[in-house]
Amino acid sequence: MLLPTLATLAGFALLIWSSDKFVDGASGIARYLGVSPLIIGLTIVGFGTSAPEMLISGIAAWQGNPHLAVGNAIGSNIANIALILGTTALVIPLAMHSRLLKMELPILLGATLFTLLLLLDGNLNRLDGVLLVATLLGVMTWLVRDALTTRKKDALATEFEHELGEKSKGEKLNKSILLFIIGLVVLLLSARLLVWGAVEIATAFGISDLVIGLTIVAIGTSLPELAASIASVRKDEPDIAIGNVIGSNLFNMLAVLAIPGLIRPGVLPAEVISRDFPVMLALTIALFFLAFRFRSVEPRIGRVAGALLLAAFIGYEIMLFVSTTGNPGA
Repeated sequence: MLLPTLATLAGFALLIWSSDKFVDGASGIARYLGVSPLIIGLTIVGFGTSAPEMLISGIAAWQGNPHLAVGNAIGSNIANIALILGTTALVIPLAMHSRLLKMELPILLGATLFTLLLLLDGNLNRLDGVLLVATLLGVMTWLVRDALTTRKKDALATEFEHELGEKSKGEKLNKSILLFIIGLVVLLLSARLLVWGAVEIATAFGISDLVIGLTIVAIGTSLPELAASIASVRKDEPDIAIGNVIGSNLFNMLAVLAIPGLIRPGVLPAEVISRDFPVMLALTIALFFLAFRFRSVEPRIGRVAGALLLAAFIGYEIMLFVSTTGNPGA
């Protein structure tokens, strides 16, 4: 048990470090090629923050543990909204200025409902995976085209210009390429290490791969977003903090969840539809209404809302613990 625990902890640490380097390297290369900060933020940063989940999902499905991959996708979305935004809003209330984010939120809600429709039959098959990936490509193409026409007017563009501009000062192309390669290699190795450790722990305690994915793996892979969100609001960049969560959740829903369907299609555990997906959907709806408080001059997620989101996350984790201990193997 000691070795799997150490492997899991080391996997998390390396995953967090390497995902940051991967994003820095990719962003540096894009900046050198003249790509605007807003496009980098919407694509490379969005992809990079979900890269750990994608790799874990792919490796888990390839090794015959697709339920861990499913749990990772859904659990990460729950953690992103309830744990990350809840904790961040408790530190500093989050105001939303960006028009692009107000466009992305209905898209995220629509993508979540579309995914639920695909999964209601209790299966995640290759056609589902293809439809999810095709939807992601369509959404990203539309967002990038819109961003190209409004990049000078949107609050998110200003924040990304400041954030990526600070990071890229003095950066050379060779260094960015090196960071990109090192980050990608370590990401692959750490994801494999983490999956092995998590599966061994699940087997030792008689816990299902789904629950391990929903809890340990999901929380661990969401830690980079938590650190990034708190850092963003401290720099007075609240739109980036919210945008990281929305972008990550979009990639998790349409890419991470698609991977087990493409690699290892099969029947989903009943709990996914009856317990976990409804929680994720409810939190997504709550985020939508928090961001579109129409009577408010400035849409914001205040400390009270942050406390409620955090309480919802704790309640969900308790529910998982009770259902797992009351029904081993659930």
